[in-house]
Amino acid sequence: MARPIEDPGTRSDISRAITFSDAVLAIIITLLVLDPVLRVPDVEPGHLLSALLDHWPTYAAYFASYSYVAVVWLNHKAAFHRIRKTDRGLHWANLFILFATALMPFPTAVVSHALLGHNRPDQRVAIAFYALIGALLCASWLVFFHYLARHPDLVKEEVPERFYPAERVRALVGVVLYAAAGLVGYLVAPLVGLLIFAVLPVFYAITSAGLYAAPFARRIAHRPPPPGA
Repeated sequence: MARPIEDPGTRSDISRAITFSDAVLAIIITLLVLDPVLRVPDVEPGHLLSALLDHWPTYAAYFASYSYVAVVWLNHKAAFHRIRKTDRGLHWANLFILFATALMPFPTAVVSHALLGHNRPDQRVAIAFYALIGALLCASWLVFFHYLARHPDLVKEEVPERFYPAERVRALVGVVLYAAAGLVGYLVAPLVGLLIFAVLPVFYAITSAGLYAAPFARRIAHRPPPPGA
């Protein structure tokens, strides 16, 4: 199929978008560790171990957010590896991803402070707020993948036509899972929601090369048909 004539004023190489995005993601990860909650506890001599153990929810929140941002970088790298050109619409979709990712240090700090405060209503609100931002980030990927599915001329020719439509499903799953984790954390137990947040990036790490490129998907695709089929 012939590709449309490209307007040099709207189409550009992907290198600048990748460089800019990498810089923004590096700053976001740096901001995560600058949270004042991540400091040496001020305790009496001999009580450091117990103080560190008491702060475990703070470290869990940091781990969940760092893992999420790291997975965003992996997914971003994999996505642009399949893109040959960008246009204004794709730039805006990419900026939406960076905007949502840049919010992550704030809900991480909110969750850390709430869990250390031992106030259950505040903890429930903090977990729900974190889930909202997590779902927003997944929604930004849904916009990004939808744009590429609607503009295949921006994608390299060797990329299967079903790739980015399938990636929309992966992003939508994230929206649903973060919303569910927020509900569990708000209605059942905040720590349960926090643990779900820490586990969710694993799914996106495994599928960072694409839903159909994940190990379990490849095994299903190459599974021999049952006898007599």
